[in-house]
Formats: sequence, C-alpha cells, structure tokens
Amino acid sequence: METIAHNPSDGIYPASADYVHAMEVRGHERVLYVAGTMGLHPDGTPGSTLAEQLDLIWANIATILASAGMTVDDIVRLTSYLTDPAHAGANAEARRVALRGRAVPTTAIVVQTLVSEWLVEIEVVAAA
Repeated sequence: METIAHNPSDGIYPASADYVHAMEVRGHERVLYVAGTMGLHPDGTPGSTLAEQLDLIWANIATILASAGMTVDDIVRLTSYLTDPAHAGANAEARRVALRGRAVPTTAIVVQTLVSEWLVEIEVVAAA
C-alpha cells in the first residue's frame, strides 16, 4: 500500500506539521472503519483524567487494529470528538505520540458525549 499526502499550497491555508489536507491511498486491499473509541478500561469504566483516557483510547485503538491485522501505521484518517476546546492540545500531542509523528488528515470537533465522564472519543479509518 502506498499513501500520498496532498497539501496544495495555492488557494488554501497551509497544513501544519502534524496535519495533511488529504491522504491518497493506493494499492490497498482492505479498509477498516473504527467506531468512535473511548478511554475506557476493559470493565467499561472511564479513565479518571484526560491523560488517562487518551492513553486508554490509543491502547484500545491499537487492540482493535490488531484484531484486523493492522497497526497505527495503517491509519489514514482520524476524527477526535472533544468535550472541551481546552483538550485540543493534549489530544493533538497524544495523537502525535501514537502515530510517531506521522501526519494524517484529522478533524477535531467539540461535542457533548453521551456519558459526561467521557472526555474524548476518537474514530479512525485504516487501510492496508
């Protein structure tokens, strides 16, 4: 599989170091759409802090990807749902760490989650 970032420079705002406007995926055989994943422990209880929830989210995403024979290296699109705009920095840093600095198209949206203890939810699309 080959991925090609597309960041046009004319007529559009610039992409940042950890973000690309679009990702073209060539030669893939499989696409995995991962539902919004929360920072929950295996017993369903949420992490008690934003940092703990972000760690749990990325561990849960890795587990889901592994069940399909994929890794975070196969993520080609990511959407974060934050309950507070103040969570954006920590969320972006957790994403950078989880993806080891690899930039993918991302969107962050401030929302009200179904359960008030869920501080962030992340969904991804992976291709392999």
